[in-house]
Amino acid sequence: MHCRHSRTKFTEDQLKVLIQAFDQNPYPGYAIKQKLALEINIEESRIQIWFQNRRARHQVQKRPEHEEDLEASQDKDQPVEKTQSKEGRRCRTSYTSSQLHTLNTAFVNNPYPGIESREQLAKDIGVPESRVQI
Repeated sequence: MHCRHSRTKFTEDQLKVLIQAFDQNPYPGYAIKQKLALEINIEESRIQIWFQNRRARHQVQKRPEHEEDLEASQDKDQPVEKTQSKEGRRCRTSYTSSQLHTLNTAFVNNPYPGIESREQLAKDIGVPESRVQI
């Protein structure tokens, strides 16, 4: 049985901040998402998902319907995602041998844990749930 994270409800003010940030850069790095998380008081992992969903929605809306539109869209610059440097990425998470042992044991017992299991595991070893999920 898969248990999902409950849907995040954003306030109007939070959405204004997120939309403004998205308009400036639809592919923000970890540092920017962390800054937004502190500014609007939402977990960085939830902000990451919001950006993924927003990008997906925008790509569906921009899909060309005709051949000439397709040719015209191919002339544009490459998306930022492909040219983005590694500077914007999250730092690699380092684990202690104790944390790795706990993670490995949990994986052997259940390779597809639900959100509750991941949250408990994250709490037990002292890392964010998003890192346990990865």
